[in-house]
Amino acid sequence: MSIRKLPAPSALQTEGKFKHRPAEIDAFVDHFLSTMCDRTRRQILELLAVPDNSNQAPPIEVRSGDIARELGLSPATISGHLRQLSEAGLITSRRDGNAIYYRLCNHVLVRSFKDLLHALDNEHATYKS
Repeated sequence: MSIRKLPAPSALQTEGKFKHRPAEIDAFVDHFLSTMCDRTRRQILELLAVPDNSNQAPPIEVRSGDIARELGLSPATISGHLRQLSEAGLITSRRDGNAIYYRLCNHVLVRSFKDLLHALDNEHATYKS
């Protein structure tokens, strides 16, 4: 990863003081990032994400068992990851008989995170060359 220079202090300060976010926003950001630090949860989001070129497509719904099968993990393992993604406000579920279907509910955060992953992929490719 290349090292970038921080913005000038005036961009980070307001009247000589560091500009802090409210504590509840910091807590939300920390929770979101810690949730996204797991490969399986990232893979689940990518599985549920609508392809970038189909903005008009309806949300993709996938049964929890199909997610487990696709990722080669046990239903119990996937269940824990789905719970964490749901608690982070990234996915929602609906029950139909015995099946539980999951879909994205915060497309903006997921799209932003996908953009971050794409930027990291590009940065890694640049760093390795």
